Amino acid sequence: MNTPPSPPGVERTDGSAVRIGALVPLTRPGWVEAGRHLLAGLELGVREVNDTGGIAGRPLELVVRDTAADPRRAAAAVDEVAGLGVAALAGEYHSVVARAAAARADALGLPFLCSSAVLDALTEQPTQWVARLAPAQSHGWRIYADFLLGVGHSRIAVAAQPSVYWASGTRVLRDHLAPRGGTVIELDMGALSPTAVCDELVGHRATALLLLVGHPEPAVPIVRAVRRDPRLAEVMIGAPAGQPEFAGWATSLGDDGAAIPFLRYLPERLGPLGTRVGTALRERLAEAPSFVAFEGYDTVAVLADVLRSHGVDRARIAESWPRVTVEGTRGRIRFSRTPDIGVWQWAWAPVQVVDRDPAEPERFRILHTG
Repeated sequence: MNTPPSPPGVERTDGSAVRIGALVPLTRPGWVEAGRHLLAGLELGVREVNDTGGIAGRPLELVVRDTAADPRRAAAAVDEVAGLGVAALAGEYHSVVARAAAARADALGLPFLCSSAVLDALTEQPTQWVARLAPAQSHGWRIYADFLLGVGHSRIAVAAQPSVYWASGTRVLRDHLAPRGGTVIELDMGALSPTAVCDELVGHRATALLLLVGHPEPAVPIVRAVRRDPRLAEVMIGAPAGQPEFAGWATSLGDDGAAIPFLRYLPERLGPLGTRVGTALRERLAEAPSFVAFEGYDTVAVLADVLRSHGVDRARIAESWPRVTVEGTRGRIRFSRTPDIGVWQWAWAPVQVVDRDPAEPERFRILHTG
């Protein structure tokens, strides 16, 4: 039996399905492209589970809620889907939103497998209820910092908006670069225009500018301003959070959006499962799937394995995290306790630094792996 996932606001009432709550940013100011890719991966995973018999003969069903990048909306959605009887919670892309969802899931005793958010402090205290697939920010951004040093950048400016996530990223970069001779210069995007950013880069003699800001605003005007300033022809622009991964980046910026290195959580070569899933995701999305789509698929693969092995009891699901061993699209997934991270963590998904090829902006170049 193939039961399609419910659209937002639509629930099954016959009690036959095993339900998973799914938190996804589907409207602004959420990163809608990322949400669409995450949901595509979740939906494909559910379809394949149901095509192979479901969970002990019961169909798997997503109960989707749009977070719109709003932590309060996400927390309310966790309460709602918990009341609807979901066995577990999945998804979310935005770190600050996932943190609110994790806190609520922990308080309610609802297992939460976070698909894509990377903030190290996903919970204030260690919890048995939450596990995560995406690599922690400190892991990925240290790899990015090593890449910067390796290509000769030691005076690095960060154009940052106020956010726990951006502040955490800045701290990771500074802590990793300072002992290695690197300097991080903070530019407050609450106070600077794109033109003023250019002046600051010249004044500080920065050789790289990292965009710790939202897309399209203010990332797109900053990139355009830097690209058009002849004083900054040799300055590298980077975006560790992955803004250039999605097609909207190339659409907004064209050639200006190429050669901007970012973090992507894919292996150099996908194995047979990843290749097959990538083809199916491309058909579903009508474009190349991002790593976020693979994270969505892997989330369902893990939860389906847990549900088949341990049933739908929430406490038993949470107790199973350390025993998970599932072949995902990007490698074998196991969870462990990692220093300074309070959730069960896959340590680690593969990490690449990539950019869009200036000669062919639809093609990605792998610059560094970690």
